[in-house]
Amino acid sequence: MLRFNPAKSFEFAGISRKKLSEYNPLKIRQKGSKTKAIFALGLVCFFWGTTWLASKEGVRYMPALQLAGIRQFIGGSVYVFWFIAKGRKLPRGREWGPVIVLSLLNFLLANGLSTWGVKFISAGLASIIGAIFPLWLVVIGLLVSKSRMSAMAIIGMVLGFGGICVIFIEHLSDFLNPNFTFGIVLSLIATLAWAFGTLYTKKQAISFNPYFSLGLQMVISGITLFTISSLNRGYISLFQIPWQAWAAISYLVIFGSLVSFIAYLYALQNLPTALTSIYAYINPVVAVILGSLIFDEKLTVFIAIGGVTAIVGVYLVNRAYRVR
Repeated sequence: MLRFNPAKSFEFAGISRKKLSEYNPLKIRQKGSKTKAIFALGLVCFFWGTTWLASKEGVRYMPALQLAGIRQFIGGSVYVFWFIAKGRKLPRGREWGPVIVLSLLNFLLANGLSTWGVKFISAGLASIIGAIFPLWLVVIGLLVSKSRMSAMAIIGMVLGFGGICVIFIEHLSDFLNPNFTFGIVLSLIATLAWAFGTLYTKKQAISFNPYFSLGLQMVISGITLFTISSLNRGYISLFQIPWQAWAAISYLVIFGSLVSFIAYLYALQNLPTALTSIYAYINPVVAVILGSLIFDEKLTVFIAIGGVTAIVGVYLVNRAYRVR
């Protein structure tokens, strides 16, 4: 599922990593070795790729929105308690506005819907759709501004959406299945919500500690999702949730949020920016390969070629806008 990465999102929004480091809850004052940093980056590439599979496993045993709500509430509470223990103050007055809007875009819609989507489509396919969200940023930017695209960005756009089309060639008949179509629609809406969340971040800049805001967003969204799911017939009492679902939630919180986030921060402070960003291109590969091994998801030539093409397209778009 889509997981909000503040450093990556704020990078797209034009906010420097140096500025973000001032707010970093786990700021490492002394530089570590390059070997340790690369190992930490490897953990990020692997664990964030497996979160799609953990979500896929969890929604087999409980409603997707309920799972996302519980996961977000627990993970967000860790962030909130950390900052409160450090003496941080809660937002005041208008500071709550961006927090609430971002909780809607980044977690309730982006994370919640992408988690719901893997109930109907493969984890590998969902991860590839999630990886193309930078392309939506460009599309939205073209609609609201008159800026021109560079040749590299144009090529990246063509490759990105072209790769998705290649993947869907063998899924054309699957669109006759309402559940498959619904899963695709959910995943696309999730990536669009993520893109709008990133653009909103740029508009608001940093009016409040973004990492503390991250925790508050997760708590607000978690409570909202849990409330919504409790009104549906499929709602499961906390005491009736199977252990398999709790195992998936625990994995998502511990390895998807806490361990991976700490590892990412460590790698971010000890490796070049261009190198740390490769996790975004490796995550879908991990999800596709493990999805075929664990869930017996189809790994065909179309998925392989289309997936690689789409990821290369995203890389070119990111590179084009990084060097401008």
